[in-house]
Amino acid sequence: MRTVALIDYGSGNLPSAEKALWAAARDLGEARDIRATADADFVARADSIVLPGVGAFRACMAALTARDGLVDAMTTAVRGRGVPFLGVCVGMQLLADRGHEFGEAAGLGWIGGDIRRLEPATHEAKVPHMGWNTLHPRRDHPLLRGMADGEHMYFTHSFAFHAADDADSAAEVDHGGRFCAMVARDNMAGVQFHPEKSQAAGLALVQRFLEWRP
Repeated sequence: MRTVALIDYGSGNLPSAEKALWAAARDLGEARDIRATADADFVARADSIVLPGVGAFRACMAALTARDGLVDAMTTAVRGRGVPFLGVCVGMQLLADRGHEFGEAAGLGWIGGDIRRLEPATHEAKVPHMGWNTLHPRRDHPLLRGMADGEHMYFTHSFAFHAADDADSAAEVDHGGRFCAMVARDNMAGVQFHPEKSQAAGLALVQRFLEWRP
């Protein structure tokens, strides 16, 4: 049975993410061992890894590194064995080199870039960016397979991923100007929106993640 590690580092929103994973697995008709966990041994051996995140970049990174052996286990699985990885919201942002929320803080550095505060070009576009908005794929990716341009996803954030390599930006969203809504490189992907709150479109993306074999 394939295992899915949903990283539990006290970030919040874990029940919704876990529920979405179980629902996606059920709809696929395939058994999965899905665990919300900080167990480094399980994470290191997992077949897929999901890193959720709600809150500030610095606090989330500190909480992640405070779990004994957890970052090393994630690195072993994702960078060493090449297992599929999905970061959600702040979990996506932690892929970057650094964040600039409440001062500069180092991220995982798995996909080069910086996390910077949104600066919309229009007064109508408020910060935080909260609610439904349309997703615009920039290139083909297995997690975006069959998704039409303009699919609605649910966002809630004040900071955005600025990729060092533009090729790592797989999809964009417009909120007083376009910015990255999904990063992807090799077996790693991250989405700024919340699939678990994005109804059928979000659940379909989670299903594609469970099927993904990079």
